[in-house]
This record gives sequence, structure tokens and C-alpha cells, in this order.
Amino acid sequence: MLIANKYCHYLLTELHLLNTLDYMRLEVTDLLKKIGILLIVLSFVFYGLILLIPLLSVTLKTKTILTTTLVVIGEISFWSGGLILGKEVVNKYRSLFNPKNWFKRKP
Repeated sequence: MLIANKYCHYLLTELHLLNTLDYMRLEVTDLLKKIGILLIVLSFVFYGLILLIPLLSVTLKTKTILTTTLVVIGEISFWSGGLILGKEVVNKYRSLFNPKNWFKRKP
């Protein structure tokens, strides 16, 4: 088995496919990072849409269903993006979108 792995590595190196595979891996990582950021930003959009629901001329039952749906979709979006990006990035975005931190002076 070890000989087969060395032979495959040799063939990939000779055919310059190893560099191509590394490049493709980087592209996938960048794409996942962009998707994660998009999901987190979308979660804030969903929460922002909740502020518009009282302005709609629909029944109270419909408003309740819309609000609940937006909260659930927002949470799913946020935590999906968080799983993709990791804990540190999620904490950073939460602090950026927290209104308490908007007017604080940085040391």
C-alpha cells in the first residue's frame, strides 16, 4: 500500500496535478469562507426584516407566523455560517453588529 501511495504521488507530481489539486483545495476553502460570511450577513437581514412586520396589513396570526419563521431562518443561517467559519469569526461579527459597540472608542 505504501508503494502504491508513493507511486501515485510521483505520478501526480510528474503530471503537475499535485499543484492543481492544491489550487482547487484553496478555491474550495475560499468559497466556503464566502458562503459562511454570506450566511451570517443574511441572518442579520432576516432579523432586520422582523422590524418591518408590524407595518404589514395582515392578520395578527400571519404576523406571528412570519416573525417566528424569520427568527428560525435567521438562527439557522447564523449557526450554519458559524459552523463553516469557526468560533472566532462568529464572535467578531457578533461584536461588530452589536449596537453597544458602535460608538465605543478604540484604545
